[in-house]
Amino acid sequence: MNIGLFTDTYFPQISGVATSIKTLKNALEKQGHNVFIFTTTDPHIKKGTVEPNVFRFSSIPFISFTDRRIAFRGFFEAAKVAKEVKLDIVHTQTEFALGMMGKYVAHRLKIPAIHTYHTMYEDYLHYVLNGHLLRPYHVKQFTKGYLKNMNGVIAPSERVEALLKRYGVKIPIRIIPTGVDIESMNEDVPHDVRKDLHIDKDAPVLLTLSRVASEKKINHILNVMPDIVEQFPNVRLVIAGDGPDVDVLKDQIERLTLENYVIFTGNIPHEDVGNYYRMADLFVSASDTETQGLTYIEALAAGTRCVVYDTDYTEHVFDDDSLGRVFTTQSEMLKDILIYLKQGRSKIPQDKLDAKLAQISSKHFGDQVYNFYQDVIKKYQEDHKEDLND
Repeated sequence: MNIGLFTDTYFPQISGVATSIKTLKNALEKQGHNVFIFTTTDPHIKKGTVEPNVFRFSSIPFISFTDRRIAFRGFFEAAKVAKEVKLDIVHTQTEFALGMMGKYVAHRLKIPAIHTYHTMYEDYLHYVLNGHLLRPYHVKQFTKGYLKNMNGVIAPSERVEALLKRYGVKIPIRIIPTGVDIESMNEDVPHDVRKDLHIDKDAPVLLTLSRVASEKKINHILNVMPDIVEQFPNVRLVIAGDGPDVDVLKDQIERLTLENYVIFTGNIPHEDVGNYYRMADLFVSASDTETQGLTYIEALAAGTRCVVYDTDYTEHVFDDDSLGRVFTTQSEMLKDILIYLKQGRSKIPQDKLDAKLAQISSKHFGDQVYNFYQDVIKKYQEDHKEDLND
Protein backbone atom coordinates (compact mmCIF):
# COMPACT_ATOMS: atom_id res chain seq x y z
CA MET A 1 0.00 0.00 0.00
CA ASN A 2 1.17 3.54 -0.76
CA ILE A 3 0.32 5.83 2.17
CA GLY A 4 0.56 9.62 2.37
CA LEU A 5 0.97 11.23 5.81
CA PHE A 6 0.26 14.98 5.75
CA THR A 7 1.58 16.92 8.74
CA ASP A 8 2.59 20.46 9.72
CA THR A 9 5.14 19.12 12.23
CA TYR A 10 7.85 16.56 11.59
CA PHE A 11 11.43 15.98 12.59
CA PRO A 12 13.68 17.81 13.30
CA GLN A 13 10.82 19.56 15.14
CA ILE A 14 10.34 17.92 18.53
CA SER A 15 6.78 17.15 19.59
CA GLY A 16 4.53 14.27 20.51
CA VAL A 17 2.85 14.51 17.11
CA ALA A 18 6.16 14.32 15.24
CA THR A 19 7.17 11.29 17.30
CA SER A 20 3.79 9.63 16.72
CA ILE A 21 4.09 10.12 12.95
CA LYS A 22 7.65 8.81 12.84
CA THR A 23 6.59 5.77 14.87
CA LEU A 24 3.67 5.09 12.51
CA LYS A 25 5.86 5.54 9.43
CA ASN A 26 8.44 3.06 10.70
CA ALA A 27 5.80 0.52 11.76
CA LEU A 28 4.03 0.63 8.40
CA GLU A 29 7.30 0.38 6.48
CA LYS A 30 8.24 -2.71 8.49
CA GLN A 31 4.97 -4.22 7.23
CA GLY A 32 6.21 -3.62 3.68
CA HIS A 33 4.19 -0.51 2.83
CA ASN A 34 5.50 2.67 1.18
CA VAL A 35 5.01 5.74 3.37
CA PHE A 36 5.39 9.28 2.03
CA ILE A 37 5.60 12.29 4.35
CA PHE A 38 4.14 15.59 3.09
CA THR A 39 5.25 18.32 5.48
CA THR A 40 6.65 21.82 5.92
CA THR A 41 10.10 23.21 5.24
CA ASP A 42 12.27 23.63 8.32
CA PRO A 43 15.11 26.14 8.84
CA HIS A 44 17.06 23.57 10.88
CA ILE A 45 17.50 21.26 7.89
CA LYS A 46 20.68 21.95 5.95
CA LYS A 47 20.20 22.88 2.33
CA GLY A 48 20.68 19.89 0.07
CA THR A 49 19.78 17.33 2.74
CA VAL A 50 18.27 14.22 1.14
CA GLU A 51 15.24 12.84 2.96
CA PRO A 52 13.87 9.74 1.21
CA ASN A 53 10.08 9.86 0.72
CA VAL A 54 9.77 13.21 2.51
CA PHE A 55 8.31 16.13 0.52
CA ARG A 56 8.55 19.59 2.07
CA PHE A 57 6.48 22.63 1.11
CA SER A 58 7.26 26.32 1.66
CA SER A 59 6.22 27.43 5.13
CA ILE A 60 6.36 30.18 7.72
CA PRO A 61 6.23 30.09 11.57
CA PHE A 62 2.72 29.48 12.90
CA ILE A 63 1.10 32.31 14.88
CA SER A 64 1.37 31.81 18.67
CA PHE A 65 3.42 28.62 18.09
CA THR A 66 6.53 30.04 16.42
CA ASP A 67 8.39 26.73 16.82
CA ARG A 68 5.76 25.16 14.54
CA ARG A 69 5.38 25.79 10.81
CA ILE A 70 2.49 26.31 8.40
CA ALA A 71 2.73 25.83 4.62
CA PHE A 72 1.51 28.63 2.38
CA ARG A 73 1.64 26.97 -1.04
CA GLY A 74 2.15 23.61 -2.76
CA PHE A 75 -1.35 22.17 -3.31
CA PHE A 76 -0.89 21.47 -7.03
CA GLU A 77 2.65 20.22 -6.54
CA ALA A 78 1.48 17.85 -3.77
CA ALA A 79 -1.27 16.46 -6.00
CA LYS A 80 1.28 15.87 -8.76
CA VAL A 81 3.66 14.07 -6.40
CA ALA A 82 0.84 12.01 -4.89
CA LYS A 83 -0.27 10.91 -8.36
CA GLU A 84 3.30 9.94 -9.32
CA VAL A 85 3.77 7.76 -6.22
CA LYS A 86 0.25 6.33 -6.67
CA LEU A 87 -1.12 7.00 -3.19
CA ASP A 88 -3.84 4.60 -2.05
CA ILE A 89 -4.91 6.63 0.98
CA VAL A 90 -4.31 10.05 2.57
CA HIS A 91 -3.81 10.22 6.33
CA THR A 92 -3.78 13.79 7.67
CA GLN A 93 -2.23 14.63 11.05
CA THR A 94 -3.17 18.31 11.22
CA GLU A 95 -6.27 20.40 10.61
CA PHE A 96 -4.30 23.29 9.14
CA ALA A 97 -2.46 23.83 5.83
CA LEU A 98 -1.04 20.34 5.27
CA GLY A 99 -4.33 18.84 6.40
CA MET A 100 -6.24 20.87 3.81
CA MET A 101 -3.60 19.90 1.27
CA GLY A 102 -4.19 16.23 2.09
CA LYS A 103 -7.96 16.62 1.64
CA TYR A 104 -7.36 18.34 -1.70
CA VAL A 105 -5.03 15.56 -2.86
CA ALA A 106 -7.53 12.84 -1.87
CA HIS A 107 -10.29 14.63 -3.77
CA ARG A 108 -8.13 15.05 -6.90
CA LEU A 109 -6.94 11.42 -6.89
CA LYS A 110 -10.35 9.99 -5.88
CA ILE A 111 -8.90 8.13 -2.89
CA PRO A 112 -10.08 8.05 0.74
CA ALA A 113 -8.75 10.40 3.42
CA ILE A 114 -8.65 9.79 7.17
CA HIS A 115 -7.44 11.97 10.00
CA THR A 116 -5.85 11.57 13.43
CA TYR A 117 -7.19 14.09 15.95
CA HIS A 118 -4.08 14.73 18.04
CA THR A 119 -4.84 17.95 19.89
CA MET A 120 -7.60 18.92 22.31
CA TYR A 121 -7.70 22.52 21.11
CA GLU A 122 -10.04 23.65 23.88
CA ASP A 123 -7.06 23.21 26.22
CA TYR A 124 -4.95 25.60 24.14
CA LEU A 125 -7.26 28.56 23.49
CA HIS A 126 -5.25 30.70 25.91
CA TYR A 127 -2.42 30.85 23.35
CA VAL A 128 -4.53 32.94 20.96
CA LEU A 129 -4.88 36.50 22.31
CA ASN A 130 -4.92 35.11 25.87
CA GLY A 131 -8.16 33.28 25.21
CA HIS A 132 -10.13 36.39 24.25
CA LEU A 133 -10.61 35.53 20.58
CA LEU A 134 -11.62 31.88 20.31
CA ARG A 135 -14.16 29.89 22.32
CA PRO A 136 -14.91 26.15 22.53
CA TYR A 137 -17.82 26.72 20.13
CA HIS A 138 -15.38 27.90 17.46
CA VAL A 139 -13.26 24.77 17.96
CA LYS A 140 -16.37 22.60 17.54
CA GLN A 141 -17.36 24.30 14.30
CA PHE A 142 -13.81 24.23 12.95
CA THR A 143 -13.39 20.53 13.76
CA LYS A 144 -16.73 19.54 12.22
CA GLY A 145 -15.92 21.57 9.13
CA TYR A 146 -12.50 20.00 8.71
CA LEU A 147 -13.76 16.43 9.14
CA LYS A 148 -16.67 16.94 6.77
CA ASN A 149 -16.39 14.66 3.72
CA MET A 150 -13.51 12.69 5.24
CA ASN A 151 -13.76 8.92 5.46
CA GLY A 152 -12.68 8.24 9.01
CA VAL A 153 -10.91 9.64 12.05
CA ILE A 154 -8.53 8.08 14.56
CA ALA A 155 -8.97 9.04 18.23
CA PRO A 156 -5.87 8.23 20.32
CA SER A 157 -8.03 7.75 23.43
CA GLU A 158 -11.61 7.40 24.64
CA ARG A 159 -11.43 11.00 25.81
CA VAL A 160 -10.86 12.18 22.24
CA GLU A 161 -13.62 9.91 20.91
CA ALA A 162 -16.06 11.38 23.45
CA LEU A 163 -15.07 14.91 22.42
CA LEU A 164 -15.58 14.19 18.70
CA LYS A 165 -18.99 12.68 19.39
CA ARG A 166 -19.88 15.75 21.49
CA TYR A 167 -18.91 17.88 18.50
CA GLY A 168 -21.36 15.89 16.38
CA VAL A 169 -18.78 14.17 14.17
CA LYS A 170 -20.60 11.47 12.15
CA ILE A 171 -17.81 9.76 10.19
CA PRO A 172 -16.38 6.44 11.49
CA ILE A 173 -14.21 6.91 14.59
CA ARG A 174 -11.62 4.29 15.56
CA ILE A 175 -9.82 4.44 18.93
CA ILE A 176 -6.15 3.60 18.31
CA PRO A 177 -3.68 4.61 21.05
CA THR A 178 -0.30 5.70 19.74
CA GLY A 179 2.38 3.05 20.12
CA VAL A 180 6.05 3.44 20.87
CA ASP A 181 9.03 2.08 18.98
CA ILE A 182 10.43 -0.01 21.80
CA GLU A 183 13.51 -1.09 19.85
CA SER A 184 14.58 2.46 18.96
CA MET A 185 13.90 3.60 22.54
CA ASN A 186 16.49 1.09 23.75
CA GLU A 187 18.99 1.00 20.89
CA ASP A 188 20.43 4.50 21.30
CA VAL A 189 24.12 4.77 22.11
CA PRO A 190 24.26 4.74 25.92
CA HIS A 191 25.95 7.58 27.69
CA ASP A 192 26.03 8.72 31.29
CA VAL A 193 23.33 11.40 31.45
CA ARG A 194 23.82 11.81 35.19
CA LYS A 195 27.47 12.64 34.59
CA ASP A 196 26.50 15.18 31.92
CA LEU A 197 24.06 16.82 34.36
CA HIS A 198 26.43 16.58 37.36
CA ILE A 199 24.01 14.37 39.31
CA ASP A 200 25.38 11.90 41.87
CA LYS A 201 24.85 8.29 40.79
CA ASP A 202 23.00 7.52 44.04
CA ALA A 203 20.72 10.56 44.01
CA PRO A 204 17.01 9.88 43.40
CA VAL A 205 16.00 11.57 40.14
CA LEU A 206 12.55 12.66 39.01
CA LEU A 207 12.18 13.35 35.28
CA THR A 208 9.52 15.27 33.41
CA LEU A 209 9.89 15.48 29.64
CA SER A 210 7.65 17.63 27.48
CA ARG A 211 7.19 21.01 25.89
CA VAL A 212 7.75 23.48 28.73
CA ALA A 213 4.37 25.22 28.58
CA SER A 214 1.57 26.05 31.00
CA GLU A 215 -0.73 23.20 29.94
CA LYS A 216 1.91 20.67 31.04
CA LYS A 217 1.43 21.79 34.66
CA ILE A 218 5.12 21.48 35.53
CA ASN A 219 4.48 24.15 38.17
CA HIS A 220 2.41 21.58 40.08
CA ILE A 221 5.44 19.30 40.33
CA LEU A 222 7.54 22.21 41.60
CA ASN A 223 4.88 22.94 44.23
CA VAL A 224 5.46 19.56 45.90
CA MET A 225 9.24 19.56 45.55
CA PRO A 226 9.92 21.26 48.92
CA ASP A 227 8.13 18.39 50.69
CA ILE A 228 10.10 15.84 48.68
CA VAL A 229 13.40 17.61 49.40
CA GLU A 230 12.60 17.57 53.11
CA GLN A 231 12.54 13.75 53.07
CA PHE A 232 15.13 13.21 50.32
CA PRO A 233 17.71 16.03 50.52
CA ASN A 234 19.73 14.71 47.56
CA VAL A 235 16.76 14.44 45.17
CA ARG A 236 16.91 16.12 41.74
CA LEU A 237 14.12 17.09 39.35
CA VAL A 238 15.18 17.12 35.69
CA ILE A 239 12.96 19.18 33.37
CA ALA A 240 13.73 18.00 29.83
CA GLY A 241 12.44 20.09 26.96
CA ASP A 242 12.00 23.72 26.03
CA GLY A 243 9.13 26.12 25.59
CA PRO A 244 7.57 29.46 26.51
CA ASP A 245 7.33 28.84 30.29
CA VAL A 246 11.00 28.25 31.11
CA ASP A 247 11.49 31.71 32.66
CA VAL A 248 8.17 31.48 34.52
CA LEU A 249 9.23 28.19 36.09
CA LYS A 250 12.68 29.55 36.94
CA ASP A 251 11.00 32.38 38.84
CA GLN A 252 8.91 29.83 40.75
CA ILE A 253 12.04 27.80 41.53
CA GLU A 254 13.69 30.90 42.96
CA ARG A 255 10.65 31.67 45.13
CA LEU A 256 10.68 28.12 46.48
CA THR A 257 14.51 28.16 46.89
CA LEU A 258 14.83 25.04 44.75
CA GLU A 259 17.75 26.26 42.65
CA ASN A 260 19.99 23.39 43.83
CA TYR A 261 17.39 20.71 43.15
CA VAL A 262 16.01 21.44 39.65
CA ILE A 263 17.85 21.07 36.34
CA PHE A 264 16.71 22.34 32.92
CA THR A 265 18.18 20.44 29.97
CA GLY A 266 16.63 22.23 26.99
CA ASN A 267 15.48 20.14 24.03
CA ILE A 268 16.67 16.54 23.92
CA PRO A 269 17.50 14.92 20.55
CA HIS A 270 14.98 12.15 19.91
CA GLU A 271 17.73 9.54 19.59
CA ASP A 272 18.89 10.40 23.13
CA VAL A 273 15.50 10.34 24.86
CA GLY A 274 15.86 6.72 26.00
CA ASN A 275 19.02 7.58 27.94
CA TYR A 276 17.13 10.25 29.88
CA TYR A 277 14.26 7.93 30.78
CA ARG A 278 16.67 5.22 31.96
CA MET A 279 18.66 7.71 34.00
CA ALA A 280 15.61 8.59 36.12
CA ASP A 281 14.17 6.74 39.07
CA LEU A 282 10.70 8.03 38.25
CA PHE A 283 8.95 9.76 35.35
CA VAL A 284 6.42 12.37 36.53
CA SER A 285 3.76 14.22 34.53
CA ALA A 286 1.11 16.54 35.95
CA SER A 287 -0.38 17.38 32.54
CA ASP A 288 -4.14 16.93 32.31
CA THR A 289 -4.31 17.67 28.56
CA GLU A 290 -2.66 14.53 27.19
CA THR A 291 -4.60 12.76 24.43
CA GLN A 292 -2.22 9.85 23.92
CA GLY A 293 0.32 9.77 26.76
CA LEU A 294 3.28 9.20 24.49
CA THR A 295 5.87 10.14 27.12
CA TYR A 296 4.32 7.69 29.60
CA ILE A 297 4.75 4.74 27.29
CA GLU A 298 8.22 5.88 26.23
CA ALA A 299 9.20 5.88 29.90
CA LEU A 300 7.76 2.40 30.34
CA ALA A 301 9.55 1.19 27.21
CA ALA A 302 12.78 2.31 28.88
CA GLY A 303 11.77 0.44 32.05
CA THR A 304 11.07 3.50 34.20
CA ARG A 305 8.08 3.69 36.54
CA CYS A 306 5.69 6.61 36.27
CA VAL A 307 3.53 8.91 38.36
CA VAL A 308 1.09 10.67 36.03
CA TYR A 309 -2.18 12.56 36.01
CA ASP A 310 -5.21 10.28 35.73
CA THR A 311 -7.00 10.19 32.37
CA ASP A 312 -9.09 7.62 30.54
CA TYR A 313 -5.92 6.59 28.70
CA THR A 314 -3.81 5.96 31.81
CA GLU A 315 -6.23 3.44 33.27
CA HIS A 316 -5.39 1.06 30.42
CA VAL A 317 -1.66 1.49 30.96
CA PHE A 318 -1.10 1.77 34.70
CA ASP A 319 -3.18 -1.13 35.93
CA ASP A 320 -0.40 -2.41 38.19
CA ASP A 321 1.57 -0.47 40.83
CA SER A 322 4.81 -1.99 39.60
CA LEU A 323 4.36 0.06 36.40
CA GLY A 324 3.18 3.32 37.89
CA ARG A 325 0.50 5.21 39.76
CA VAL A 326 -2.03 7.88 38.76
CA PHE A 327 -3.30 10.92 40.63
CA THR A 328 -5.79 13.77 40.32
CA THR A 329 -4.56 16.16 43.05
CA GLN A 330 -1.17 17.55 44.02
CA SER A 331 -1.39 15.83 47.42
CA GLU A 332 -1.96 12.48 45.69
CA MET A 333 0.98 13.16 43.37
CA LEU A 334 3.23 13.90 46.35
CA LYS A 335 2.08 10.75 48.16
CA ASP A 336 2.70 8.56 45.09
CA ILE A 337 6.18 10.01 44.46
CA LEU A 338 7.19 9.47 48.07
CA ILE A 339 5.91 5.88 48.02
CA TYR A 340 8.21 5.04 45.13
CA LEU A 341 11.21 6.98 46.44
CA LYS A 342 10.94 5.16 49.79
CA GLN A 343 11.03 1.85 47.93
CA GLY A 344 14.36 2.83 46.42
CA ARG A 345 15.43 2.19 42.86
CA SER A 346 13.85 -1.01 41.61
CA LYS A 347 13.14 -2.44 38.18
CA ILE A 348 9.70 -3.22 36.81
CA PRO A 349 9.26 -7.05 36.85
CA GLN A 350 10.24 -8.20 33.36
CA ASP A 351 7.18 -10.39 32.79
CA LYS A 352 4.80 -7.53 33.61
CA LEU A 353 6.83 -5.08 31.53
CA ASP A 354 6.91 -7.41 28.51
CA ALA A 355 3.14 -7.95 28.69
CA LYS A 356 2.47 -4.22 28.85
CA LEU A 357 4.92 -3.35 26.08
CA ALA A 358 3.22 -5.85 23.78
CA GLN A 359 0.01 -3.83 24.20
CA ILE A 360 1.65 -0.48 23.48
CA SER A 361 4.24 -1.48 20.87
CA SER A 362 4.62 0.31 17.55
CA LYS A 363 3.89 -3.00 15.80
CA HIS A 364 0.48 -3.25 17.45
CA PHE A 365 -0.10 0.42 16.63
CA GLY A 366 0.83 -0.08 12.97
CA ASP A 367 -1.36 -3.19 12.68
CA GLN A 368 -4.40 -1.36 14.04
CA VAL A 369 -3.92 1.65 11.75
CA TYR A 370 -3.45 -0.58 8.71
CA ASN A 371 -6.64 -2.50 9.56
CA PHE A 372 -8.48 0.82 9.67
CA TYR A 373 -7.00 1.80 6.30
CA GLN A 374 -8.31 -1.44 4.79
CA ASP A 375 -11.81 -0.93 6.21
CA VAL A 376 -11.92 2.68 5.00
CA ILE A 377 -10.66 1.84 1.51
CA LYS A 378 -13.15 -1.02 1.15
CA LYS A 379 -16.09 1.20 2.14
CA TYR A 380 -14.85 4.06 -0.05
CA GLN A 381 -14.67 1.79 -3.09
CA GLU A 382 -18.16 0.45 -2.38
CA ASP A 383 -19.58 3.96 -2.01
CA HIS A 384 -17.84 5.36 -5.11
CA LYS A 385 -18.11 2.50 -7.61
CA GLU A 386 -19.53 4.69 -10.35
CA ASP A 387 -17.07 7.54 -9.84
CA LEU A 388 -14.06 5.19 -9.81
CA ASN A 389 -15.17 3.57 -13.06
CA ASP A 390 -15.34 6.89 -14.91
